[in-house]
Amino acid sequence: MAERRDGSGAVTGATIELERLTKRYPGNPAPSVDDVTMEIGAGETVVFVGPSGCGKSTLLRMVNRLIEPSSGRIRINGEDVTDIDAVKLRRRVGYAIQASGLFPHMTVAENVAQVPRMLGWRRPRIRERVEEMLDLVGLDPREFHGRYPRQLSGGQQQRVGVARALAADPPVLLMDEPFGAVDPITRDHLQDELIRLQQELHKTIVFVTHDFDEAIKLGDRIAVLRERSHIAQFDTPEAILTNPADDFVSGFVGAGAALKRLNLTRVRDVGIADFPAVTLDEPLQAIFNRLRTGGGNELLLLDRRNRPYKWLRRGDLMRARGSLARAGTLVGDTVTRDATLRDALEAVLTDSSGRVAVTGRRGQYLGVVDMETLLNSVHELLEADRLAAVEHQHELAEQRAPATGQQLEGLDQEGGVS
Repeated sequence: MAERRDGSGAVTGATIELERLTKRYPGNPAPSVDDVTMEIGAGETVVFVGPSGCGKSTLLRMVNRLIEPSSGRIRINGEDVTDIDAVKLRRRVGYAIQASGLFPHMTVAENVAQVPRMLGWRRPRIRERVEEMLDLVGLDPREFHGRYPRQLSGGQQQRVGVARALAADPPVLLMDEPFGAVDPITRDHLQDELIRLQQELHKTIVFVTHDFDEAIKLGDRIAVLRERSHIAQFDTPEAILTNPADDFVSGFVGAGAALKRLNLTRVRDVGIADFPAVTLDEPLQAIFNRLRTGGGNELLLLDRRNRPYKWLRRGDLMRARGSLARAGTLVGDTVTRDATLRDALEAVLTDSSGRVAVTGRRGQYLGVVDMETLLNSVHELLEADRLAAVEHQHELAEQRAPATGQQLEGLDQEGGVS
């Protein structure tokens, strides 16, 4: 598999090879993980998905030897790590878990700095790296540097957990259901953030989830695992959706495979439209003049950090009486450029405005995507599926035709056809 490179051409991820990896626990006659062989490319995001108890988390934790394999080999960038010091290995592999796993008695900065400090980095370098990592995950270092985990929301804690896992710049990032303990809206935004980070960093990410929709959204390839981590299918999300290997995989895909394909297209791919916006700092009369002369009857009001705040209509301003405090309708939800079409459709359908605001790294306003654009994209996707199905039928027909001709030729030679 081709290696991914950053803008300078340097490979930032590492290849991972699992060779006949097995884990047996004393007193259990059957192995928890049985003879797994797999290759993961540098810079690739691979998602393990499977039923509870299939051994997917055990398989993940053997990569950094939090769980020692009973047999088999692990190679990272060609280096056999099975016999090297396990503690040193873990410092070279980022690890993020559900509920973040932050140390409650340490500040955000101290949590992020933990591994660089253990590696002996100098204080100025650590301080600079902490600020860089917090900024990377969308948290203002000045605001969050001295906070404790209890002072953060669940989503903020997970962002800090990812920052800590990446602080020492590891080539490999292991993620064990990291977003499983947060609410659905926060989870969508964290998934988008991970997609954005991966576009910038090109790490090798191995991600465990029980949510097949999450696997489709995040994975370059998905490993669907049976009991004892036997691989049922290891392929791209599109290939698994359109051609599941067997009934077990089909059960994971579930109903509505065409709709699940909406998780394969991003908002950035369908076009983000401009929409007139004003800020809280603008005088009320200036806002009213914008509405009156702009040709439309609605504006998007932004807060002082340039984030979507309210939808304003002309009637709202007439009733405002010199204040925007009670005017307009609060923005219910937003999506990022890396959100999927499914995320965007859900946001639009729950908002009576028929559109959803698109935001950037720290929630700043970028534009909107509307229902018409999304429905056109859905129509194009379904049409592409229909054409692909027709082409597949033609290919099958062509494959059968020569065989039929050969059979008739054989019968003719035996005298079976006059």
